Amino acid sequence: MLRIAVMNTKGGCGKTTVATNLASYCASQGCATTLLDYDRQASSTRWLKARKGGQAFVHGIAAYKPPREGTTRAWQMQLPAGTRYVITDTPAGYSEHDIEDRATEADVILIPVLPSSIDICSTADFIRDLLLSGKARALNKRLALIANRTRVHTKAVEKLEHFLHGQDIPVIARIRDTQHYVSAVENGVGVHELQERDAQKETATWRGMLDWLDSSQEIPMGLPEALRSSSGYSSVIKNPA
Repeated sequence: MLRIAVMNTKGGCGKTTVATNLASYCASQGCATTLLDYDRQASSTRWLKARKGGQAFVHGIAAYKPPREGTTRAWQMQLPAGTRYVITDTPAGYSEHDIEDRATEADVILIPVLPSSIDICSTADFIRDLLLSGKARALNKRLALIANRTRVHTKAVEKLEHFLHGQDIPVIARIRDTQHYVSAVENGVGVHELQERDAQKETATWRGMLDWLDSSQEIPMGLPEALRSSSGYSSVIKNPA
């Protein structure tokens, strides 16, 4: 079983997009997949309810809810036998305690980031908190970055690429800025399940992401040089403006 947490305390960076598309792609490969929704906005839960019977089954748990009366939290969070992938969608604005809890539970942490200076700065903060307060480094967790809503040949993406290249964390996917992802979330499907030919081009992104997740390669968890410096996290962002 592989436990994957999609995390970033910055809202609107695409955590649900990553979690739902990855869950549907894993399920489409014939792998038993569970999607945990820790976000009270319940976007992943609504996506699950919109899925139709003919699509690959994804087991869902509304983890943000307390257990029903007469049941325990352990019963609520019980996974189906044979589960291969557990994908966790997390909310924005997580506390240090919540970050540590999710990091402890995960084998891999995926960090989506958008191509804007505000998102880059917030993500740098989150990486610092994840490695230090969240103890991801001490727990030897695998981390990966995902560039979301990218458009080629734009200054915003150039800034994002500059930031990404300054990290000691692999960048495992670059998700195009396309309405196909909006349509997929609204209809309870993954982008690879859409019928439009242009949408099918996105399948390679998720295939590559799953290949990386399934690889036996161990990602070094050395603290990025910028975080080791006395100036703190600010030098992680190498001239984002």
